[in-house]
Amino acid sequence: MILDLNTAKKTADLLLQINAIKLNSKNPFLWASGWKSPIYCDNRIILSYPQIRIFIREEISKQIDKLYGKPDLIAGVATGAIGVGMLVADIMNLPFIYVRPNSKKHGRKNQIEGSYENNQNVVVIEDLISTGNSSLVAVEALREAKLKVKGMVSIFTYGFPISYENFEKKNVKLNTLSSYDILLEQALLSNYINDNEFEILSKWKQSPQDWNPKN
Repeated sequence: MILDLNTAKKTADLLLQINAIKLNSKNPFLWASGWKSPIYCDNRIILSYPQIRIFIREEISKQIDKLYGKPDLIAGVATGAIGVGMLVADIMNLPFIYVRPNSKKHGRKNQIEGSYENNQNVVVIEDLISTGNSSLVAVEALREAKLKVKGMVSIFTYGFPISYENFEKKNVKLNTLSSYDILLEQALLSNYINDNEFEILSKWKQSPQDWNPKN
């Protein structure tokens, strides 16, 4: 869910501006899943731009405050959301923890890094939502550690229907600063893409596993 349309538009513009998101319908990127994709997203690039990372941390913290009040903890999903999660925790003056995809194979074999106590309220920070599966693994780890997950805030989502279904099944509230649909609209307005490319890129979201830019 998008809480603020103006924030969503500005976030999309900024991500395109710094090449955190690249669009290319003619020479698509290949995802690890095997899908051909006209979009590549690496929101960690935000950390290299002070003014933009300040904007992102402030907007996420505003949404957290509006949706949940002040939680006990901020949790980042490793590895992409560790940096932005720390920024959000810092501006909100809250403790920070992060969650690995799996437990470590050595040492204390932690999956969750940082200090926390049973029954503390936590908001999870993510940088990107595709299917939502990896994000929800982090949520399950937090719940198994007896933490109360209030919800998740992400910088960006592709908006796949399967992601909304997955979050609903796990009873996790998801909000994002921006989305793929809004990104395409802003890219068209700024002449980053043309009308034909807009149509091609819009079709990808409908069936990404079967998408072919030549069709």
